[in-house]
Amino acid sequence: MDASLGRRAGVEFVGTLALVAVVVGSGIQAVRLTPDIGVELLVNALVTAFGLGVLITLLGPVSGAHLNPVVTLASWWTGRREGGPRPVEVGVYALAQTAGAVGGALLADAMFGGPTLRFSRQPHDGWHLWLGEAVATAGLVLLVVGLGRIGREALAPVLVAAYIGAAIWFTSSGSFANPAATVGRAFTDSFTGIAPASVPPFVAAQAVGAVAGLVLVTLLFGRVTEAAGRRSRVAIDADPCCPAPRAAADNQAV
Repeated sequence: MDASLGRRAGVEFVGTLALVAVVVGSGIQAVRLTPDIGVELLVNALVTAFGLGVLITLLGPVSGAHLNPVVTLASWWTGRREGGPRPVEVGVYALAQTAGAVGGALLADAMFGGPTLRFSRQPHDGWHLWLGEAVATAGLVLLVVGLGRIGREALAPVLVAAYIGAAIWFTSSGSFANPAATVGRAFTDSFTGIAPASVPPFVAAQAVGAVAGLVLVTLLFGRVTEAAGRRSRVAIDADPCCPAPRAAADNQAV
């Protein structure tokens, strides 16, 4: 779907708002229903994964459903020579995502009758948590960009959602892996909140993880032209009928 930048930014705003509302709201609900921290985390991870999958499926055709400045930056970096997002689009997306994330946290608090505009008092400090954020973000970038390199973008709603649900459990930080959501979650003093003072090092760790993820993409899949060439050869080899025209078309595309 071809949409204007304004519409795409609006979709990113609404999508990120909905995502953070799902994350924060499910955390609040879980805490109210059970005192078991393990059950609370399980509920939060499952609901987050379900909600993320729905949002990517619904909004992907309009804006790409980045919902995350890291994904937007990775999209720009990998597509900067091949018609990817322009720097101005990256900036507009990031602003829309961050504003949406703040709105999502405030909306979740309002839905559950909690105090709004109260910053989180939950510190998330320590090198082990920063390492967890770097790992979570690196894995996300590797997955999102890697799916494009192997021609499996259609699986993104399921696989990205599954990865985030898993990363909430296997990383020490709980896998924020999203600078916009990290800022937004500073505005809720609830289960999924993060103290404002903990936000800058988390975002820095996410930036390091994003770079690491892009390096891994290059190491595992090669550069863009190399990956495109491999996809062309796979397509040609898989089709026994009329290989010569297929090869010519693929070479023109590259």
